[in-house]
Amino acid sequence: MLKPVKKAWVVKLFAKSTSMSRIGKQPIELPAGVTVGVAPGNVTVKGPKGELSQHIPTSVSVAVEGTTVTVSVPDQEDKQQRAYWGLAQRLIDNMVKGVVDGYEKKLEVHGVGYKVSASGKKVTLGVGFSHPVDFEVPDGLEAAVEKNVITISGIDKQLVGEVAAQIRRVRPPEPYKGKGIRYADEVVRRKAGKQAK
Repeated sequence: MLKPVKKAWVVKLFAKSTSMSRIGKQPIELPAGVTVGVAPGNVTVKGPKGELSQHIPTSVSVAVEGTTVTVSVPDQEDKQQRAYWGLAQRLIDNMVKGVVDGYEKKLEVHGVGYKVSASGKKVTLGVGFSHPVDFEVPDGLEAAVEKNVITISGIDKQLVGEVAAQIRRVRPPEPYKGKGIRYADEVVRRKAGKQAK
């Protein structure tokens, strides 16, 4: 009968097999019209939709060869450097996709009498409070409203996600009737209300 393998040995074997960042080692291919500039601790990406700049940890090296961007670190065995390696690759990849295609988040407003409208950089939410809530959309983003759907779009993935989360926090969906603001693809777990005996 085989003896069970101790957890400590499993952890050691797994640690040895993941000495290289699976994400960090992936090269980034630049579409036509996209350029990448590298400075110490900073990467700038320019494309058809705009320009983005991102701070990169100094332990990470970024190289641009033709239409390919590669990210590397001095010590692939160092846990912290591996984490920064994958993070930097993903940040640059997100910027490249942002300046080409952009990002968007859709939110749905549910509730009887709830309504939403957008004018310029302002989104007005009527979501059950005694007064409407005005939300100012930051520069670099656009907000559009169609019926009960709010669409936040822009080239910065982090900013799009953060602003969508802030709008959702104005009136998160409640679990009984599902009223509130939710992401378009969000599933709200419903609770049964108290039954009258």
